[in-house]
Amino acid sequence: MCGICGIIRKDGAVPDRARLEEANRLLTHRGPDDEGYFVDGPVGLAMRRLSIIDLATGHQPISYDDGSLWVVLNGEIYNFLELRAELARRGHVFKTKTDTEAILALYQETGVDCVKHLRGMFAFALWDKRRKRLLLARDRIGKKPLVYADEPGFFAFASELRSLFVWPGLSKEIDPTAIDEYLSLQYIPSPKTVYSRAKKLPPGHILVYEGGRATVRRYWDLPLGAPPVTTDLEEAKHLIREKVREAVRLRMISDVPLGAFLSGGIDSSVVVATMSRLSERPVRTFSIGFEEAEYSELHYAGELARRYGCDHTEFIVKPQMAEVLPTLAWHYGEPYADSSAFPSYYVARETRKAVTVALNGDGGDENFAGYVRYFAMKVARAYDKTPRPLKALLQAGREWLPESGAPFGLTWRIKRFLRSVAFDDMPRRYLRMVGYFTEDQKSELYSDAFKARLGPQDHAVRYMAAAFDRASGEDFVNGMLYVDFKTYLPECLMVKMDIATMANSLEGRSPFLDHELVEMVYRMSSGWKLKGWRGTKWILKEAFRDELPPSIYNRGKMGFGIPQDRWFRGPLKSFWEDRVLSPKALGRGYFREEYLRRVWSEHQARGRDHSYRLWGLLMFELWHEAYPGS
Repeated sequence: MCGICGIIRKDGAVPDRARLEEANRLLTHRGPDDEGYFVDGPVGLAMRRLSIIDLATGHQPISYDDGSLWVVLNGEIYNFLELRAELARRGHVFKTKTDTEAILALYQETGVDCVKHLRGMFAFALWDKRRKRLLLARDRIGKKPLVYADEPGFFAFASELRSLFVWPGLSKEIDPTAIDEYLSLQYIPSPKTVYSRAKKLPPGHILVYEGGRATVRRYWDLPLGAPPVTTDLEEAKHLIREKVREAVRLRMISDVPLGAFLSGGIDSSVVVATMSRLSERPVRTFSIGFEEAEYSELHYAGELARRYGCDHTEFIVKPQMAEVLPTLAWHYGEPYADSSAFPSYYVARETRKAVTVALNGDGGDENFAGYVRYFAMKVARAYDKTPRPLKALLQAGREWLPESGAPFGLTWRIKRFLRSVAFDDMPRRYLRMVGYFTEDQKSELYSDAFKARLGPQDHAVRYMAAAFDRASGEDFVNGMLYVDFKTYLPECLMVKMDIATMANSLEGRSPFLDHELVEMVYRMSSGWKLKGWRGTKWILKEAFRDELPPSIYNRGKMGFGIPQDRWFRGPLKSFWEDRVLSPKALGRGYFREEYLRRVWSEHQARGRDHSYRLWGLLMFELWHEAYPGS
């Protein structure tokens, strides 16, 4: 695992070495073990390394053959042993034992299509000196980040935004449409960043910079419209067990200590159970919880750990730990408001004290329809057939329901559901179900000056509609899974896991996001994932029924939330007020002070639960404080 960065000077001059070193220094947390540089003519490449495999000879940048090809890699190529063996049979000679060198040999044979042969999580930059071509690539799911800027004088890239801005001339002008999407979604989706002149390379895409021009194209997508991999249920369960086992085994390859995050949910429990069966020693597991029992899963995690004899560590997060939030805002580099980033940071920090690599259960929900909202969207289809008078009665009565306990409170969920089904089109309905600020709320929130800069306020709707359009030929459940694979999973969850782990120099690995497993499960019947009216993630639970304690097998989806509703009325009250309502924050000119004070007062009086929106506003201000020139 590494951080990478680089530049091409368009005037042919040699890049400023000191600035290249500064860009690389800003990535030290991603790779504290080593650093490396390559400067040749107008090109500069740099990397910071977290040593995981081939500790002795894995120094980057790595060259190949006569020195005409150079590469820097962030991530892991899990099929590198098979690739190296096959390439060696075809005459390629390797100088190291790393996965990185295999990319160069593949490129020599297949050019930019080399990325299609890689199985792993990665973002890499490859410089082809002969062709004067730079290839940037990002893994299929989006586990590793890559940002870039194409300016009149240079083309630069990096693992994180702040490393781009060491180069003079790159404007920090904020993109108002990115702020609008952030307040709807809790994240800024690719290719946008918070800055108008910086972009994210989307997941499953490559960028080729050649002849003074950058071209971005997709190289992978979910198998839309593909025939079913099997129509036999028992065979499907067998295939899932075998592919999960293979994905876990590949991610246990490491030359440094390895463990796992264990939440107590289905997904991480399956991963730990599989690791335990593959390991000759007790698996190191790490769990995080809260003093508020309804938010804590430590009981379930402990039960699974005891069953498999894990070397288990538990950790409690308390609101006083919010002092780390400014640090988190700095690490994310742009506004990001998933509140579970807070406990994720702490579990990664504690885990790093014992191991360097940690497996997790990310992707289980998106593969197997694990979110409650999938069930809710299914109920919404029944609602659509409800007689109009009954619909009108339900909609009129929704405002009488108390709104508290986000996101687990029953009345809060019912009210959110009724507000979402008031919309007929799927993108707006889904956005209302998963979003933060609605279009009406943003219209009240924004100042007149910001509205003038922004223009139309439907950017998040259009973003969501584009994903639904691509999935228009899929059945109902797989269509929703496709949308989440293209929006929420890479742009929110993968960002959270990457930053939480890398901020602590920890490598996180996600077996459920192995692209071969993803493709196979996507081609299975959606009726096995969302089984009738009985529940979510049915086939995964059935496939591993014998390996899970009954309490875990039978439990529903909980989600990874924090008690922010009560924290904002107690230990974090002054923390929020002192920042979001400060003269400096109000003077930024984005928001109307009277609206901010009204939602704050409503939350304090328990009239409405605004905790999710309050968290987004807090993180937005903390980002501004972390990057004062923005």
